[in-house]
Amino acid sequence: MKEYFRFCFMMLLVLMAFSCKENAKQTPNIKTVKETASKNAKDILGNPEYLAISYGGYRHVDHDIEPTLDELKEDMKLLSAMGIKIVRTYKVHLPQAANLLKAISELKQKDPSFEMYVMLGAWIDCKNAWTDQEPDHNEESKANTWQIEEAVRLANEYPDIVKIIAVGNEAMVKWAASYYVQPAVILKWVTHLQNLKKEGKLPKNLWITSSDDFSSWGGGGSEYHTKDLEKLIGAVDYISMHTYPYHNTHYNPAFWGVPENEESLTDIEKIDAAMLRALQFAKSQYDSVSGYMKSLGVQKPIHIGETGWATMSDGFYGPSGSRATDEYKQGLYYKHMRDWTNANGISCFYFEGFDEQWKDAENPMGSENHFGLINLKSEAKFPIWNLVDAGVFNGLTRDGRPITKTYNGDKDALMNDVMVPPLAREITKPE
Repeated sequence: MKEYFRFCFMMLLVLMAFSCKENAKQTPNIKTVKETASKNAKDILGNPEYLAISYGGYRHVDHDIEPTLDELKEDMKLLSAMGIKIVRTYKVHLPQAANLLKAISELKQKDPSFEMYVMLGAWIDCKNAWTDQEPDHNEESKANTWQIEEAVRLANEYPDIVKIIAVGNEAMVKWAASYYVQPAVILKWVTHLQNLKKEGKLPKNLWITSSDDFSSWGGGGSEYHTKDLEKLIGAVDYISMHTYPYHNTHYNPAFWGVPENEESLTDIEKIDAAMLRALQFAKSQYDSVSGYMKSLGVQKPIHIGETGWATMSDGFYGPSGSRATDEYKQGLYYKHMRDWTNANGISCFYFEGFDEQWKDAENPMGSENHFGLINLKSEAKFPIWNLVDAGVFNGLTRDGRPITKTYNGDKDALMNDVMVPPLAREITKPE
């Protein structure tokens, strides 16, 4: 009998050892899930393995038509296939933000290896913004309180997904005449959120910022250099700045025109050189913000909250304007920006994942409708043709259509629509 019990005991040990060995095989996956859950903004931002993008899933001219949960999941799968692991949203008063977090959560439940994080935007307005009354830029909208409260609620409901709250979008830049506020308003809400973190009412590793034009962060010169801005720079966890060489091909075109010493180049050489100047323009705006921040004795990360290049325009940037607009230039700009930011520990929330036609609803050819890397026909634009070739979208669809290439993948046809920038000596700066 003793031998029998000894035999059973030994068999039990063998079975336990085997079970432990089998469980050990699963440990990497379990560890991966735990590590994924513990990622925070500090781990993600500036990490080239976590590419960032600005996201809006609105497909219709009518902005009141919200993307469905299935459509949001469809988009997240496509962005994930592109290597994107953090998306930026802009507002929480419409269902998209909450539904997006739900969609990502359900994708993670179905596939624990699925990884997607969110920079959650809370929209900030001044008093009387978007009304027939005169905007009061020294007072804030009452709706701001609700935006912040909802952002807090969502960040606490989805702490494994929401890693950043951005207070406002281009809310301090003076050309946003319909709604901009003074830095004191942004400072008030950033301070409020930082205090909630200290009180344990928000995740302690959640980062707080505001996402605004480079000029608003001090790069725009003395008119933006205020005590409240100094305090704000000290209060945020990092600076999220926007830079748009594309728009500056019209508004500040000194960098854009073909200089005299390049007039003898071929057309393609002129275009390639112009896009390198566009990159340098973006770098100069980044450096202006960095320089101002350091002049205050502050050292903290600066990441790019927005930058992009449109592929269609019948206005300032089209054939009768700066001639900046086409897919070839978008492809060069996308590559240049990714290469630069990835090499230098800068996150770049490229604008944007998908075309959205509501942004200039009255003009289908308006540039604001055409910043996406994928158009509304489920076609990948030139910057990501290589991903189609690599098969990363195989088995994935958008609106029931597989992802194909624009121009049917015919680069010669694409190049027929590419425009050479004007000569520098022919450009006059707009009034």
